[in-house]
Amino acid sequence: MEAIAVNNFSTGEVEGRSLTSAWTAFQDDLRALFAEDVYRTWFEDLKPLREGDRALILSTPNEFTSIWVRDNYGMLLERHFSQKVGQEVRITLESSSEPGHEQPLRSEAPQKVAQRKLVAMRKFDEAHFISPKNTFENFVVGPGNQLAHATCIAVAREPGTAYSPLFLYGATGMGKTHLLQAVAHEALARRPKLKIVYTSTEKFTNEFIAAVQAGALGKFRSYFRKVDVLLIDDIHFLAGKERIQEEFFHTFNELFESQKQICLCSDRPAVEIAQLETRLVSRFQWGFAADIQPPDLETRIAILQKKAEAMRLQLPADVAHALANGVCSNVRRLEGALNRVAGYVSLTHQPITVAAVQNLMHDIFQEEASRTLQIEQIQRRVAEFYKITLADLLGKKRPSNIAFPRQVAMYLSRALTTYSLQRIGTEFGGREHGTVIHACKAVENAMKQSETTTEEVEALKRLLTQ
Repeated sequence: MEAIAVNNFSTGEVEGRSLTSAWTAFQDDLRALFAEDVYRTWFEDLKPLREGDRALILSTPNEFTSIWVRDNYGMLLERHFSQKVGQEVRITLESSSEPGHEQPLRSEAPQKVAQRKLVAMRKFDEAHFISPKNTFENFVVGPGNQLAHATCIAVAREPGTAYSPLFLYGATGMGKTHLLQAVAHEALARRPKLKIVYTSTEKFTNEFIAAVQAGALGKFRSYFRKVDVLLIDDIHFLAGKERIQEEFFHTFNELFESQKQICLCSDRPAVEIAQLETRLVSRFQWGFAADIQPPDLETRIAILQKKAEAMRLQLPADVAHALANGVCSNVRRLEGALNRVAGYVSLTHQPITVAAVQNLMHDIFQEEASRTLQIEQIQRRVAEFYKITLADLLGKKRPSNIAFPRQVAMYLSRALTTYSLQRIGTEFGGREHGTVIHACKAVENAMKQSETTTEEVEALKRLLTQ
């Protein structure tokens, strides 16, 4: 589901007006709430069809739009529209293309609208481009990624034979995308006639939606199910998307049964992806899973030296050490730090020194120090402490043996990191910031009433800050 920053809509301003006219005014609020492309895709064509006692029926261009909006935005629409009109209103969606339903006034037929929305999408017969820099030659191997690197090389040399599916997982910025694209480069260099597709889960989802709306689902399926190597990035974004999971399930099955190569990347193990169907989790575990850990100091120094060499930048050893020591969170951020240093050298024409780096990178070094403890680390430690799974901690289950550990994890995330309430809520399954505030208060109250709870929370703090 799209991440949404909830606005405080005004209430009472439509008192005495019909729900139909209130919806027309509410469209301006929706446009302000969502990104323009999201608004145009899902909300622009919602039209009042009829209304009843505290009920509004909206017309949608097609059945797919009805299902998607209902499943992903239904509760949000009802809540904020009810706030707008000052009373609880039930919203129902009906496809205008179904027989017997009144057709709203439209300047375009539904099929025309779908085709228009498809214009901005990538055509299925175009190449899914990958970065020319993301090759095995440009990848620095260290203890944290050695297994993943070796497995990717084996896959690139013999696609579909030993490690399909290959499931790479690790935190953001650890090199998963680099390895995935390196597989494509190497496999294509060895077998130029291979049909290889690299894409992200988000793009896969968008293209599926566009195909449904444009009546091109057959073309979409033919494109993705007739490849030799399918490389999918950020597969954890399948979480909660039932229709897309169904589509990907069948795509996966067809490729697997045809002995084609499937490579997937995620920020966590398959079993820990909340709201992912069990049958998909099972299939993701059929092949080989490789964890990518953060690079150690020596590997970070080697990465900097290799990148600096490619940039033709003179990087003294002590400067490389200072940079690698100050930026620990991920490789992507390390590369960004090096780019800043390169910009400094280019502008000042002065040799870079450790003192200059300390001054130049002061804000990043300071932020890195505060970000050393990650929310994911807190979640894993709390789940382990209370003997529950990480998937349960991040999921929707509410029994006390799960709900309270979840609140403790939110409380510790607020107490031990500098992340915002909204960011913490997002990391806990897309919950709102108000949920985080409630969790923090609940834990504080529990600690006041129970010495045992206080001891547990303090013990977790010590474990996390050692």
